[in-house]
Amino acid sequence: MADITRRFGWRHLRSAPTAHIRHHKRGRLAHDGPGLSFWYRSLSAALSEVPVNDRELAMAFHARTSDFQDVTVQATVTYRISDPAEAAARLDFSIDPDTGDWRGAPLEQIATLLTETAQQHTLDVLARTALAEALVDGVASVRDRVAAGLAAEPRLPTTGIDVVAVRVVAIRPEAEVERALRTPAREQIQQEADRATYERRAVAVERERAIAENELASQIELARREEQLVEQRGTNTRREAEEHAAADGVRAEAEAARTVRLARAEAEAAREVGAARAESQAAWLRVHGEVDATTLHALAVTRLAENLPRVDSLTLSPDVLTGLLSKLGATGPEPRA
Repeated sequence: MADITRRFGWRHLRSAPTAHIRHHKRGRLAHDGPGLSFWYRSLSAALSEVPVNDRELAMAFHARTSDFQDVTVQATVTYRISDPAEAAARLDFSIDPDTGDWRGAPLEQIATLLTETAQQHTLDVLARTALAEALVDGVASVRDRVAAGLAAEPRLPTTGIDVVAVRVVAIRPEAEVERALRTPAREQIQQEADRATYERRAVAVERERAIAENELASQIELARREEQLVEQRGTNTRREAEEHAAADGVRAEAEAARTVRLARAEAEAAREVGAARAESQAAWLRVHGEVDATTLHALAVTRLAENLPRVDSLTLSPDVLTGLLSKLGATGPEPRA
């Protein structure tokens, strides 16, 4: 929008480099060009401002495919006004000389023209295309058809409009249809994921089986070694018992031999002792045999006295004493009573 200031009944206009200004004064063209700056009187001036920069027009509309499916088309058209004089002659680009605002809506008219033209060609393409094909190749075909249709549109050159580029952003079906179309792919992806999961589980089971087999083999080897160890321990124990038995036999034989030797020695000693005692007894008997009876009686009494308990006093009757003395052959005075 042009910048307009007031000074003493005059107006001063200053435009941007991307705006083409046409100034008519009393029906004659006084100023014509982009980025102008000049003074004028508002009562006698007719001003037009035509933007000459590239402008983006976003559009979205519905279309129906050959299989009667509703789709939404999102596109963007880039255009510019290449002939401002033609555009100002065909469209109302006039501005208020006091405020600089457009009196009409020329850009909306251009947007309507471009949108309806692009929509017409889009509908023509999609009406002959199935939904699946439209979703796969529809963007390129619609873009090419819209670009060709806008280039062939006779109203655009006569209005001074050039189409710079056409871009189709997306072609989308309804939400339910889009979910239905996604289902097979999702199912396939899920099947692939399940297959990968099953393969991973199979690999895990195989590894677990290998681990279990290794553990079982280890246990078998351990049991075999334990069996060998038990057998070796039994052999060692048996050998140890045999060694102990042999040692005990040797010890017993030595003990028996020692006992026999001791017994023989004791028997020999006892025999010698017996013989000595017999000889002593025989000698004793020979001695006593040679002694008279009185001496023997005295000896017997002496031995008896040695073995009797101590007697402090003894009272003998005369008869006993007389008989005893007579036997001993002793003489003496009469014993007192």
